[in-house]
Amino acid sequence: MRFIGLDLAWSARNPSGGVVLAWDGKKAFPVTWDPALTGDEEVGAFVRDGMDAEGALVAVDAPLVVPNERGTRAGDRALTAAYRRHEAGTYPANRARLGPVVRGEALLGRLQALGFTHGPRIVRRTPVRHVVEVYPHAAAVELFGLSRTLKYKARPGRSVEFRWAELERLRELLGSLAWRTPSLVARDLLDGVRIRGARGRALKAAEDLLDALLCAYIALHLWHWGEEGYRTFGDRESGYILVPTARGRPAARG
Repeated sequence: MRFIGLDLAWSARNPSGGVVLAWDGKKAFPVTWDPALTGDEEVGAFVRDGMDAEGALVAVDAPLVVPNERGTRAGDRALTAAYRRHEAGTYPANRARLGPVVRGEALLGRLQALGFTHGPRIVRRTPVRHVVEVYPHAAAVELFGLSRTLKYKARPGRSVEFRWAELERLRELLGSLAWRTPSLVARDLLDGVRIRGARGRALKAAEDLLDALLCAYIALHLWHWGEEGYRTFGDRESGYILVPTARGRPAARG
C-alpha cells in the first residue's frame, strides 16, 4: 500500500505539495515528494504514479465536496467548534469562494477515473484506492498533543523568524513519528527541508512539503487504525473532514 498526502492549493495558480509513503509492514518511508506541483494534470499524475499494485489512500488538505453555494459546510462548523480552543478552526468552504470550479472536486473526479472511491469510512488495514479530506492543523493537535496549533503560516504580525521557529518545531514533531505506531521514518526528506534563512517561495515550499508529509502520515494512521482511530466531521453528501485521534502518543506538550 501507498499513502499519499497532498497539500492542495485552492487555486491551480499556486503550487501544491505532495508526498508518497510506502509501507513495509513495520514502518513507512517516503519514496517520492514534490513541494511545487502545479496544474491539476500534474497533481493527478503524481497520485497515479505514486500508487502501487495494492492501491493507495490519498489524504488531501482541501475541500473535496462542496455542495453549498455560500456559508459554511456543517462539517467545518463542527470541527471548528471542537478545536476552537486549540485555534484550529477551518476556513469557510463554499462554491462562491472556491468556484466556479472547486479544485478539490475536480481532483476527486480525476481520481475516480483511476478507480478511486471516496467517503468517510476506512476499513482497517485493507488495500484500497480511496481519497479523503483531512485538516493538518487539527490533526497535529491530536497526534502531537498540542495545546494550540503551530503558527508557521504567513499572517500579519508574524515575523519570519517566528515562522522559522514554528516550522522547525513541526519538522521535529514529524521526526518523532519514527517512534510511534504506525512508524514513519522520514529523515532523508526532513533533513533536506531548508527552513531557517528561507523566504518567499522557498519558505512556502518548505511549509507545503511538511504539510504534505503530515497529510501522508494521516492517511497511514487512518488506514492502520481504521474507524477506531479517527473522528468524522460532516458526511459524504455535504462534505466531511477526517481527524486522526491519538493512539499511544507521548504526553501533551504545548
